[in-house]
Formats: sequence, structure tokens, C-alpha cells
Amino acid sequence: MNQLICVNCKKTYPLNEPFWRCACGGLLDIQFEPFLDLKKVKRRNPSLWRYREAIPIENDANIISFNEGFTPLVPFQFDKITVWIKQDYLFPTGSYKDRGATVLISKAMELGIQSVVEDSSGNAGCAIAAYCARAGIECFIYVPESTSPAKLAQIQMYGAKLKLIPGSREDTARAVLQAAQTHYYASHSWNPFFFQGTKTFAYEVFEQLGWRVPDTIVLPAGNGTLLLGAAIGFNELKTIGLIPDIPKIIAIQSENCAPLFKAFQENLPVIPTINKLDTLAEGIAIAEPVRGRQIIDAVRQSRGSFLTVSDIEIEASLKRLCRQGVYIEPTAAATIAGVEKYISNLTQDELIVSVFTGHGLKSTEKMLKILQHGD
Repeated sequence: MNQLICVNCKKTYPLNEPFWRCACGGLLDIQFEPFLDLKKVKRRNPSLWRYREAIPIENDANIISFNEGFTPLVPFQFDKITVWIKQDYLFPTGSYKDRGATVLISKAMELGIQSVVEDSSGNAGCAIAAYCARAGIECFIYVPESTSPAKLAQIQMYGAKLKLIPGSREDTARAVLQAAQTHYYASHSWNPFFFQGTKTFAYEVFEQLGWRVPDTIVLPAGNGTLLLGAAIGFNELKTIGLIPDIPKIIAIQSENCAPLFKAFQENLPVIPTINKLDTLAEGIAIAEPVRGRQIIDAVRQSRGSFLTVSDIEIEASLKRLCRQGVYIEPTAAATIAGVEKYISNLTQDELIVSVFTGHGLKSTEKMLKILQHGD
């Protein structure tokens, strides 16, 4: 049955009603039976909506889209080892968050939502603001005061109303929850429809590898929106019977903000309180990830693990990639620093896939500071 279900109390809700959280306060997941007709898929335009029957939007007329998705999968060499990198920094708003936004805002359109709120360190806010603009939906984006000026400008240029919140990323999350009492929460963490968009990462990788599943995927782990989406997508491909097993997930955190790494390594029952430090990887600097337990469970179920990277390693990876003609933001470089750390300990050949998550033009002020450091 297609429905929303609470991860805590197991209460269910219909998909066609505007619930983003259970009455008990618990997170909602989506129980949905996807379907893929590969002959149809191959005939369709190269966007993530080519997997239409696997996305829980009832009426095509409600789809809000820029024909996004099906980003290139390009081989890169790291110490003579080939890693396939999804170019998700090439989405319309400059990050992979468009995957989730196109599906979530399409669902908001289907539900007749007139106004939404969202909180973000930047990229998710940009994506939700852009798709709301295309849909004609009023949008309020809550961000920390320290958010990149480039991202703040982008959000406002889409016509969204910006709410600057003093303090930490966690303070911003708490502020938006108050607003969500009276507005639909178009959250990339709480709202389960967002993950129905990010799961298309898995479908695209599967198709672009010639209908093969990679051995390993290396992905960022802040709020886990791409990681959890990919896990959903690969598990659906397994359930459908198209792949024998899911890939191993290697989750990357900044060592300056690594609550999930700590919980995983020490096998803790809850996500610990940590001393969060500043990091170049602001997009994954999430001290209190709402779906933290689900992220850890997804990594464990894949037989994967967590790695942390330092700001020195992030900056070094960023410079190496830029010297190869790739302009990604520092948060995106954190994942690639994790790729380099992972392959340094490889003992056998693996088909590895990772991702460039966000464009460098979103972080000009950080790039200028890095340039001051020299080589």
C-alpha cells in the first residue's frame, strides 16, 4: 500500500494529505511500490523524471520541473584508480538538492499548498526557493546568519522571503519548526518526499553504468539527504529484482562536525552531543541530524562505514580538482577528500561511484580566502 508511516509509532497517513510529521512527533517515511519499465525509460527524455513510475506523484500536471537530472557520470583518476563521479553540481540551482526539490514541490503543488517554509545552510534553500518560484508557491527560507552571501543572494533572487537566524545551524532548525506549525514544511530532512527525488541518483547510476550496480558509493553525510535517497533507490532496485544487492555506502563527515562518525564507531544508541567547530564543509556541518539513526542504519545495512576528513584535506582535494578544470564548492570537495582517503586503503578492485554535490560559484568568499593561502 502507498502511504506515509511513522518511524516511531507506526501510525499511517494517506499520501494525498499534507502531513510532514506524525502526530506523535515522529519522522514519516513513505511506503511506496515503485515500478520501472526499462523500455519506457530508455525512450524518455534524459531527466530524473524518466523514472516516472517510481516517483509518487499522482498527476503529471502537478510536476514542477526544469528537465533536471541525468547528470553526466564521468571517470576521474585518483592515484591510478578510476572513480566515477556524478556531476550533480550541474543542476539548475547548482547542487544535487534539486533532485529532492522537484519532487517535493511537485507534491506541494498536488496538495494545493500555497506557502512553505524551509531551513537550510544554503543549497536546499536555493533549490526549494527556485522550484517554488516556478510553481508560484510562497516561500520562506530560514538560514543561519553566517550563510554564504552568494547563496543568500540566490535565494532572494528567486523571490523567496529570507529569514536570517542568529546562532548555529541547529538554532535555525529550531526556529523553522515554530513556523512549520502554520506552514507546510518543505524540509529536506523531515519531509519524506524530498528523498523520493534524491533516490533518483541510484536509478541514474544504475542506468549510466550499463544497468550495473557499483560495488561502492562514497557520499556526504550531514543531514543525509543524498545518502538516504541513494539507499532508498538501490533498495528499490533490489526489491524490483533489477540488481542482486546494494552497494557499500561510505559516508563522509568533516572531522570538525562528525556526530554520526562517533555514533557509528562507538556503536552508540543515540547520536551524541558534540563540540562542533567551524569547517570549510558548511553544508555537512550538522551537529543534530534529524534522521541520524536512519543514516547509520543505512550505512550498516550496506556493510559500509564512515570516514572523516580534515579542513586541510578538504582544501587540498579542492585545489587538485580545480587544477583539473572542476569548480566545486568546499563542501563538495569534502566528499572527494573522503574518496581519496578510502581508496588509499583499498585491497581489491572496486567499481566506485561518488559525486560533485555543489558548484564553486556558491562559495566565492571561501575560494578567495583559500587563494590567499597559496599552494
